[in-house]
This record gives sequence, C-alpha cells and structure tokens, in this order.
Amino acid sequence: MWELGGGETAGVKRRMRTGSPLEAAAGLDAGLVDVLIDRHRNGAVPGLSRMWRYYRNEVVGEGSGGGRGGALEVAQEDGLPDRLRRVPVEAGLAGAGGTRREIVIENDIAWRVHTLVDFMFGKPVVLQSCASDPGRAGLIERLLRRVFEVNGGVRFFQDLALLGAVYGYVDVLLRVDGAGLASGCGGGRGAGGVNEAGVVGAADRFVLETIDAPRAIPVLDPDDYRRLDGYIVNYRKTLNELDHGGFLDRVRQRVLGGGASGLGRRRVEFTELWTAEGQSVQTGAVGQREVVESSVNRLGVIPVVHIQNLPQPFFYEGLSDVEPLIALQNELNTRLSDRANRVTFQAFKMYLGKGIERFTDRVVGPGQMWGTDNPAATIEEFGGDERSPSEEAHINEVREAMDKTSGVTPLAAGVLRNRIGNLTSENALRVTMMGLLAKTERKRVTYGAGIGRMCELILRAADVYGLFATSVEERRVRLDWPSPLPADETQRLKDAKLKVGLGVPRAQVLEELGYGDCAVE
Repeated sequence: MWELGGGETAGVKRRMRTGSPLEAAAGLDAGLVDVLIDRHRNGAVPGLSRMWRYYRNEVVGEGSGGGRGGALEVAQEDGLPDRLRRVPVEAGLAGAGGTRREIVIENDIAWRVHTLVDFMFGKPVVLQSCASDPGRAGLIERLLRRVFEVNGGVRFFQDLALLGAVYGYVDVLLRVDGAGLASGCGGGRGAGGVNEAGVVGAADRFVLETIDAPRAIPVLDPDDYRRLDGYIVNYRKTLNELDHGGFLDRVRQRVLGGGASGLGRRRVEFTELWTAEGQSVQTGAVGQREVVESSVNRLGVIPVVHIQNLPQPFFYEGLSDVEPLIALQNELNTRLSDRANRVTFQAFKMYLGKGIERFTDRVVGPGQMWGTDNPAATIEEFGGDERSPSEEAHINEVREAMDKTSGVTPLAAGVLRNRIGNLTSENALRVTMMGLLAKTERKRVTYGAGIGRMCELILRAADVYGLFATSVEERRVRLDWPSPLPADETQRLKDAKLKVGLGVPRAQVLEELGYGDCAVE
C-alpha cells in the first residue's frame, strides 16, 4: 500500500503505491480522533505500562542520594512500602548519608508468563484447509504457511501469546506490500493450471504487524463492542536523523545546570487511521496533525484481527495474566526484603560493651587482647540466626496464592518438590497440572479463533488484490493443536496406527506426528 520514503520532510513523507487520495482522513472525525488519543494516552497507557514493567522488571535507573543511596533500582521496587524504600538518617549512627535497607526482588511473574507461552506455542500448530478440493486445499495451506513463516513462524505466535498475557489482548494488522500489482499469478479457482510458485511467492507481500495495546486505539461500534467502526494506531518513531532542536534544548539545560547534553535522534509521532472505506497516515501531536498519506481500503473491511487473552464479556479488552499478580508480587517482595534485613541483623554476632573506653574503635577478632582498669566492665554477646516459622509460612502462602491465581505451578517450570509424589504416568502429570492445562485450553479457544480470522483475512486480501482467487468457503481453516505435555513417542505411534485403522487420512496423521508439511514452524 505504502512504504517509507526518503527526501521530502526529512524522511517523514511517505510514497503512495496504490489507491487514490481521500479528502477525509480515512473517514474519522479529527476531533473524535484527538479525544480518543488523549483518553487512551492518559487513561489506559499508564496501567498498561505498569503491567509491562512488572513483567520485565527491568532496571529503571540509579537511585540518587535521596533514594536508595545510588544503588540500581528495578521496576518492581515501586510496589514496596516507604519504610523499605526511604533512606533513614540517624545522627550519630549512620552519618549524613543514612543507612540503606536491603531490597530483595524475586520476579515470580515473568517465569509464569513464559511458562504459559511455552504451553501455548511451544510446538508448531498444524493448519488444515477446509476446501473440498484436495489440490486447492494443499495450495492454500502452503500459501498460509509461507505467510506465517515470513512473519516469524512460531516466534510470531509466541509474541502474540506474550503480549496478550501481559496486556490482556493483542491485535494483528494486515498490510499488503505492492498489493496493487497486476494479477496473473495463476491463482484461479480451478485445480489445473495453477502457478504454484507464483501463488506461494505472493505470500512474501503479506505483512502481519503485531499491534501491542499501548499503540492500539479501537473505535467501537456504539451498538456492538465486538465490531470496529475504525482503528487508530498511535506511536512515536525514532528516525535515523539528528534532532537539532533537541540538541539546542539540551545545551541550554546544561548551561542552566541540567545534566543532559549531546545529540539525539529525531522522534516523530505517527497516527494511522483505518476504516472499511479508507486509511490515512498523519504526523504531528494531538491538535497539530497533518495528513501525509491517504488511500482507499480495497479490502472493504478493517484489516485488524483482535485476540483476547482470556474472554471478558462486554469489553474489548481481555483479561491479563499479569494484572492479578501485581498485588501478590508486591507482598512477596516486601516479605522477602523484611526477611533479608532480619537475617542480616541476626546472622552476625553483636557485642554490647560497658565500661570500656573507645570500645567502638577496637577490633573484635581472633587473637585480640583487651584490657581495662574498670572492674565493672562487661562485654555482652547477642544476635545470631533464629528461626521465624510464621514468616516462612506467610511467604509460602503468598507463593501458593500466586500459583492459584496464575494457574502456573513451579512443577510446570521444572521445579520439583518432595510433596509431588510419584509421577510415573501421564495421567498423574495431568492431574498435577490441571489448572495450567485448563487455562491453556481456554486460551486456545481465543487464540485459535484469532488465527482462523487471520487466515481468512489473508485469503480475502489475496483474492481482492488478484494474487490468488478463493471463494468464501475455501477460506476456512482448522487448527490442530499439539499436546503441551511431553508425550511418549511409542504411545504416539500406537495412537497413529489406531487412527489410520479408523479411517483418518494418512496424510493428516503424518502431519500430526510432525512428518507433514502443514506445520507452522
């Protein structure tokens, strides 16, 4: 449709490749777009960013003198109470800088999210066309498989599952590069005379762009929250250009006492608007946007596939796997930090000296001789490690609460404990991980439906742009999900023989075993 161009407007201008300019920006009212962007940026993005920070728990910077004494800080420290984060200053004990409490952050969210992704898309998904003609079905499967391969294969699906688990939903935007090129790829509906190489080669033109929640702004139908009247993608792009205005600002800040200096790369705000009738690309901030590209949407539908992580009735957004764990993660980090400070306090012997001059200047260690003329002088020893069963019980209960809330137990991540018993059969393993398997099946419903809609949208676009003609009935696909649990290869082969004996097509059985060519890898 369009691609990044160079030259005019310092790399921001885009070049049209198909379609005609529209007078309106994709048919959406400019004032409504401004309101939606402002509401999304100030209302939704802070909460979405918080969920991502808790998942990543990345280093957010170094503390200053008023923070944690110059130590590195991570994102989850924001959830700790003030008594742990502040630096107490006690004259005569800690000096002017104060003392710093020990902070322990154990990210129990990330490994649970990764385990959910592994169970969802740890193995390739098999796509099977529902077309009645076997030849056409095979060609459609190879076309779809090639589209997903050029867009990342299994990694593309893992990205979907990861973003959906963090934010609660994820969208996929279909772009067709050079979609207006002439037809003639040999993609007619007849089985004979089909130029297979041309049809499969056309798959390279399809781009499946994953739209994360902070960039996605849906314009919902007032009568049906499941339908889109429009779609807005708002984001900032860093260009390969110097931001000279930003450089002058930084020099001015440095002269006035600020610390920023040096050249920076130019950042431009982009807003893409999509409707069933047209699309446009705009640059500039809210209230100052300029339309730099617009074109007709030949598909006749908004090329966006929406996937909820877990269904949430009457809401466009789905349920996040991270959000319900944030409060429990804060409690766990608080108790782990308290325990670290208690262990530090009790693990070392401390001494209380009475009637001894310059007691704090003397070294306590082997071979040290002390003397005093004060007959009442004493040295008392205290400290040492002591058990705190209530603290340990509380930490374990918080971890178990996170297990129940997420549905992911340490066993799923390979952490074995003595209490799991003897797992010598697949059924015993299924019972132990019943919560995780049930959650995986629920997700497969929403993600599977989304992948099916992607396939239908790809085939529709290929038909509209003359790349490969298909009927509505031929665009339906079926997904065969592999078992998330490790399977006994011998038992799998026995099951395959039974399926062949029942009349299941041999090619389908081979594909399920991984020997076919329909797996999306």
